[in-house]
Amino acid sequence: MGQGTDVLVLGGAGVDTVVQVPSLPLPYADSYMIEHGIETRAGQTGDFVALGLHALGLRTHHLDLLGDDPEGDLVRALHRDRGIALTVVPGPAGTKRAVNLVGPDGRRLSLYDVSRSRPEDRFPESTVRELARGSRHVHVAITHPCAPALPVLRETGVPLSTDLHDWDGENPYHEPFALAADVVFLSTASLADPERTMRDIARRGRAQVVVATAGAEGAHLLADDELIRVPAVTPPAPVVDSNGAGDAFAAGFLFGRLSGEPLRRCALYGAVAGAHACTVPATRTAPLGRDALLARVAEPEPVIR
Repeated sequence: MGQGTDVLVLGGAGVDTVVQVPSLPLPYADSYMIEHGIETRAGQTGDFVALGLHALGLRTHHLDLLGDDPEGDLVRALHRDRGIALTVVPGPAGTKRAVNLVGPDGRRLSLYDVSRSRPEDRFPESTVRELARGSRHVHVAITHPCAPALPVLRETGVPLSTDLHDWDGENPYHEPFALAADVVFLSTASLADPERTMRDIARRGRAQVVVATAGAEGAHLLADDELIRVPAVTPPAPVVDSNGAGDAFAAGFLFGRLSGEPLRRCALYGAVAGAHACTVPATRTAPLGRDALLARVAEPEPVIR
């Protein structure tokens, strides 16, 4: 099969209910009056990566389990309206969902409903193999049931990336993803020693590149045993919500990588896309487009060293 897709995104489809709260942590009270409303919209990590890649001009295909429920209809409509190819495997437990509490400073606390995944759920191997072989790259979300698909993906020889999110470096659930991917993204939020974890991933697994994002402090890039500091990029507008910033970073980085750019340039693309995402309310889906990204990158920014 020819490569008709630039990136296959595996997993991470779902629906979030977004609540803007007066503070985080939220002190206990019998009730709160939510002035900005409570909104439910399609979009979790895989959706956001797919949207970001598509906005940057990459041919993107998304594969995941969805339920025959209103939440699944929201996810289907999001992809249909944005023109992103979506292959759906029936999910008997229903569509994945979460509640996101967003503070005034843009910080987020997510409550994931893990009851929507059953241990016996699987992607058909033939579907995974066919879609992967028709792609230049596969980005794998850490949602169930992506882990059982990793051996099939590795057999295809297609390069893989994954995002471990706020992994603490020890939780065994994340290890299959960390060790199978060629490009590994993660957050420093739960890491006592980010460099040690990054080097451990590279030493034990297949990763050629490990990127640890650190929010307003920028990011760290490990490649060829060299640790590179990636400065934060100034957001183009006030920060309102950090939800999806890591997904935007991954999309920007992968856009650079698939365009043949040097790693430092890829990291800059990711930083610019991530900074933009922080200026977009969680109730909207407005990823940075290719022209805007390239224009923003052309502006003076701190040198990556």
